[in-house]
This record gives sequence, structure tokens and C-alpha cells, in this order.
Amino acid sequence: MADLFGEPAVPDTAIRPLADRLRPSTLGEVTGQPHLTGADGVITRMIASGSLGSMIFWGPPGTGKTTVARLLAGETELAFDQISAIFSGVADLKKVFETARARRMNGRQTLLFVDEIHRFNRAQQDSFLPVMEDGTIVLVGATTENPSFELNAALLSRARVLTFKPHDEASLESLLERAEADTGKPLPLDTDARTSLIRMADGDGRAILTLAEEVWRAAREGESFDTETLIEVVQRRAPVYDKGQDGHYNLISALHKAVRGSDPDAALYYLARMFDAGEDPLFLGRRLVRMASEDIGNADPQALVIANAAKDTYDFLGSPEGELALAQACVYLATAPKSNAIYTAYKSAMRAAREHGSLLPPKHILNAPTKLMKGEGYGDGYRYDHDQPDAFSGQDYFPEAMGRKTFYDPPERGFERDIRKRLEFWSRLRKERSKG
Repeated sequence: MADLFGEPAVPDTAIRPLADRLRPSTLGEVTGQPHLTGADGVITRMIASGSLGSMIFWGPPGTGKTTVARLLAGETELAFDQISAIFSGVADLKKVFETARARRMNGRQTLLFVDEIHRFNRAQQDSFLPVMEDGTIVLVGATTENPSFELNAALLSRARVLTFKPHDEASLESLLERAEADTGKPLPLDTDARTSLIRMADGDGRAILTLAEEVWRAAREGESFDTETLIEVVQRRAPVYDKGQDGHYNLISALHKAVRGSDPDAALYYLARMFDAGEDPLFLGRRLVRMASEDIGNADPQALVIANAAKDTYDFLGSPEGELALAQACVYLATAPKSNAIYTAYKSAMRAAREHGSLLPPKHILNAPTKLMKGEGYGDGYRYDHDQPDAFSGQDYFPEAMGRKTFYDPPERGFERDIRKRLEFWSRLRKERSKG
């Protein structure tokens, strides 16, 4: 059979990508989301109830958000419209809404699927509210970003957020088995390479099928790949993430918590993952400096020095040589004694500053550069600490109306144990000398 141009027709299966050919035709065929589409899943229960509300599908790429939206329309016999926030503007939205209103006049509701809905600005998001409220559309928005940060509160209040989870290894393995059944041939990979292929997909169902196609294209007759050859063939070493998306924030959060939790091995793992994903090493250096202040502080004052030195070393050496200095700092911070006493003291002091920001310091610690100020008592009674026994006068430095406050409470750990002893010693002296 020939096409319109007289050329032999190409079978549809040879043209359509594997991921498209294996797209589920019913909700029951959807894999990886049993909490949503399983027998007792949220969406399954919605359909059974006969009532469908607007929803936001939140999850990483390749987890089935678009597919489920299409199938949902089919299961409920709603008209299905799809737009992408990347390619659509106000004029496109108006057309979609007008079409949906016309359908509603004829007794049929529209399920409007909006891909990348977080890309719409606040005003564009607000434009959905009237057509959602009057039942013209059932909105199903898909986003890879955290809806709490990217979507209007008004929109979120009218839609239920459903979380799509990354495919686990078992789910990705089932997709590979379906692909092998569809093509009628096994993947030319040994056991370890097959495991590596699944890991490379990083929970993305579309990615695992695309990678499988690449493997089949590359393999010669009778050839089987090990892990090393697989990496060369697909030119993909490890999962990466979009630095503007949740993966970036999740991994830096995990790194910070591993350091705070004194687990150098986990901290190195997350640091290495971020290096491997293409994270800016200077961003990591700045975060390590922050950790040194926030989670270690004066328990080990050298932590801040080492973190800064590592950041500067990377700036001097560049990649990959400078990455080792950041790894060294990461391990040092993870193994250092921990204290957030400075962090909490600073926050307490800031609250006090905002509450008592109009109070003047006591006059005895203020300079008196003019006769008028001297006559007003500025500087009266000030004692120069270096001239006092133990270089400590015990004077009160807080505003009189405020009274003494304690913000810094060093724990009995690391170097702060010594600081605590000094503070206790000065506290005793202050009480003694205030009596005199």
C-alpha cells in the first residue's frame, strides 16, 4: 500500500514512539499510581460517586498526569479540551471558555486539561474562577511545581490537589515488560544493566520507554549490553533534575538535614547527587557556609572558616578539582559538634529589636562629643572594661526600660562548653558588682 506521494506506507507502529503506543486506554491500565487509580484510589472513588470536581495534578514528569486526565474525561463522558500554559495566552483562554459555554448550553460539561498550569500568571489563573464556579468547566491542571507556591490561593481553594508519585522500580519494570511484549523481543541487557536502566529513568515512565527504544536501536544482532556499555550507548549516567523545580529544593534540604544530623555518609551522597545533576558548586558552597553558622555556630568556630575556605578553593580551582574541597567541608560540618544557639539567639534578638526598637541605649554607654550632651548625662558613670579586674565591669548595656534579656544560651557541647563557663563566670561577677 502506498501513501499520497506514491511511497510505500510505513506501519503506524514504526512511526509512533513506544511511550505513545503503550499509553493506557483505561484507568485500570495506569501503573504507578494505585493511590489514585487503583481499586480504592481517590479518582476511582470520584468516578464511582458520579461527582467530579476540579483538580490539580502535582507530580514529576512521566507519571501519567496527561494520560489520567484524558481517561478521566472518557470515563465520565465529558468533552475533553487540552491547552498548555506555555503556548497559550488570554485570547486562547477566552476561546476555550466560549466553546465550553456553548457545550454547556447543549447539556454537556467540559473537562479542561491545562498542562504546566503554574506557568500562567496570577491574573490568568484568576480567569478560571468564574467558569469553575458556574460549572462550565471541570478544571484539571497539571504541574511539576509545588502548588502551594505557584498557584493562587483562590484557585487552590476550588480544586483538590492530587499528588502523582514517581514510578518505583517495580512499576518501571512492569513498563519494560509491556514494552518487550509490544515489540516481541527482550531488551538486550544483562541483569545489572537492566537495573541501571531503571535507575536512569529516575521514576519517569516516559523516560524508561524512551531509553528502552534507544537500547533496541543501538544493539546489533545477538548483542547484549552490560552497564558500562549501556551508559555509552544512551549517554546518560544518572538522574538529573531541573534546578528550578522541586528536585533541587528536595536534595539541598536532604543535604542540610544530613549535615545537621551528623551523618557524613548521607551528606556526601546528597552532595554527590547534586554535583552529578549539574548543580552550581558555588551554590553548594554558599549553603555549606550557611550550615556552618546555623547548625554548628560556636560549638566549633572553625566550621565557618573551613566552609568559607572550601567555597573560595572551588572559586580558585574550578571543577572538578575544587569539588573535593566542598566535599571536605561537607564532611567536616557533618562531624562537627552541633549547636543552633547562635541561630536561635539571633532570631530572639531580632524579635526584641522590633519590639523595643524605639528605646535609647542607657546614657552611661553613649559618647558625649558636645558639652550639651555631657550636661545631659551622656557617658556619666561609664567604666572602661579593660581597666577593671578581670577586664569586666559588669555594667548593664540594655535600655533601662527594657531590662536585661538572655538570648544566647550555649549548650554543653564542643567549644560552646567553654563559652558557657565564661558566661556563668561573668554572670556571677555582674551580680556581685551590681550590689557594690
